[in-house]
Amino acid sequence: MQKTVAFHTLGCKVNQAEGESMKTLFREHNYKVVDFREPADVVIINTCTVTHLAARKSRQAIRQARRLSPGAVIAVVGCYSQTAPEKIGAIPGVDVLLGTQRRRDIVNLVEKAARKQCLLNVVGDIKGALEFEELPREFSDRTRAFLKIQDGCSQYCTFCIIPYARGPLKSLLPPRVMEAAMAYAKKGYKEVVLTGIHLGLYGVDLAEDINLAQIVGAVAEVPGLERIRLGSIEPTEITPELLQVMASNPKVCPHLHIPLQSGSGYILEKMNRPYTLLEFSQRIKHVRRMVSDIGITTDIMVGFPGESPEDFTASYKFVQQMGFSRLHVFPYSPRRGTPAAGFMDQVPYQTKKKRALKLDQLGRQLALNFHKKHLGLTLPVLIEHKRDGDTSLLTGYTGNYIRVVLEGDDVLQGRIVPVTITDVGEEVCQGEYTPKI
Repeated sequence: MQKTVAFHTLGCKVNQAEGESMKTLFREHNYKVVDFREPADVVIINTCTVTHLAARKSRQAIRQARRLSPGAVIAVVGCYSQTAPEKIGAIPGVDVLLGTQRRRDIVNLVEKAARKQCLLNVVGDIKGALEFEELPREFSDRTRAFLKIQDGCSQYCTFCIIPYARGPLKSLLPPRVMEAAMAYAKKGYKEVVLTGIHLGLYGVDLAEDINLAQIVGAVAEVPGLERIRLGSIEPTEITPELLQVMASNPKVCPHLHIPLQSGSGYILEKMNRPYTLLEFSQRIKHVRRMVSDIGITTDIMVGFPGESPEDFTASYKFVQQMGFSRLHVFPYSPRRGTPAAGFMDQVPYQTKKKRALKLDQLGRQLALNFHKKHLGLTLPVLIEHKRDGDTSLLTGYTGNYIRVVLEGDDVLQGRIVPVTITDVGEEVCQGEYTPKI
């Protein structure tokens, strides 16, 4: 009988890409991938630890897996495993503990653990991980492919655990990037999302002279691909060369996710963020001058240690002035091992919750404002799938990352089609397929 494996992946687009790749490894070994809510012979929990909530959800998923599949081999992998192996290893029912290295060995490790019936801990020292670990490509029925081209971070923001989970900077060699992009194009994918932990520093660790702008331009030349989208990028790494590529090549999506983290200059300095508010605002203005109708989304943190009511007010006003198209708001979460976890003046939970709610409300208003600018316009939308819970509606995204729902036949899925925006909301817009005559 064919063995089954279930996956539960938390966290960022990089994690999602790695989770899909591990599915391919199991399929290559004749496993059938089933839904996480179904019983399985093997369960993989691909963890995140960027916040306390993400770590808690990772632990909850482990316990849920053991309840659903009491006889399964449970492997816990990813960032949380890398940074807290002792804590995860103490959870009853964990059979394999793997960090952010050696994921190519996941199938062999799972089968070895099944034979030995004991905890197999292979979490290694991430500081010595200098080579990019390339995982197999996953070809599912999705229309957007996530292509991880960079890993690791050297920024060491005082609040962030990621450098301790991912290790030094490392990049996928350009020929391998191109090979992957061409493979996705041949499989019919219309959009490739280039992802990385510190994407803007792609290539700095390589011997050859290559940077993010150059690899984006090269991928844009791949026949069959109609869109290239970038993952999160730091404001200091948005170069004139990159903006020129975005402005001159219609394949490159007019969308950037640029983390701000705080609109208070004092808090930015405490966070060890490498820019001032003036530098950030100037960069945003330059981006908008160079790339027309660009959607700019951001991360914003509330309740960092020492954030006074005045700091929060300044942050709120700065975000409002920047006019982002979407906000990802999250409360500060102390991560053991980071400098900020030991800072004085920790902000009470209820205060963080209230501030997050207020900024979230602002984010919804900013999104609505951005959407209203497109009412009545016809935009290219990549139709991805049926809307959850509604078999009559399709959903997809514009190039500048507006989510649109519309009526249409299944034949539209996987295609980039013209859609006229007929109504707008905070989360999604309504559209109408308007075929060219």
